[in-house]
Amino acid sequence: MKINISRPNIYLLILSIFLLIFVFVFSFAVLIPEGKEYRKQRSELKKERRAALRYQNFNNETSELLKTLKSDNREVLTAFERAFNEKRFQKQHSNYFSSLSISKESSAIVDDEFSIYEVNTTSQISSPQSFYDFLDALNKSDWIISVNFPINFKRDGELIKSTFTMKVYATLKDSNSTK
Repeated sequence: MKINISRPNIYLLILSIFLLIFVFVFSFAVLIPEGKEYRKQRSELKKERRAALRYQNFNNETSELLKTLKSDNREVLTAFERAFNEKRFQKQHSNYFSSLSISKESSAIVDDEFSIYEVNTTSQISSPQSFYDFLDALNKSDWIISVNFPINFKRDGELIKSTFTMKVYATLKDSNSTK
């Protein structure tokens, strides 16, 4: 028996077999390995997006916390930025004492972040209560001040003479600039 297949059908069969072989080779050589790589990259991208989202959430929370702290402690932050003025200090706190004298210590300590003034004060008060009122007023003053111990009280007739040392903290003006 003789098979009669026309020449165009033979060409079409050969072309179809060639295209089928090409599709299989292309699939196994290019598409399948690239698909595996695509799935790996997609899973890595999902991990990176989750990490980026966590960092973004952390950044937002930290930013909110910073805003809250800045608004809650605005007085303290502005107090650090104010320069200490001896005359203004005497004017604000002279009503607690019968006489108040301030003498700046010769060596002002400079820290990395703060300039610290050591101020020796001598005052005459009528009762210890006025000194305690003065300490309360220091907490509400325009500067960050720490009173150092010992605080010496000495009776002088009707008045009590007190001597103490206090430190006034202020930030350096160029602490935010880059060096």
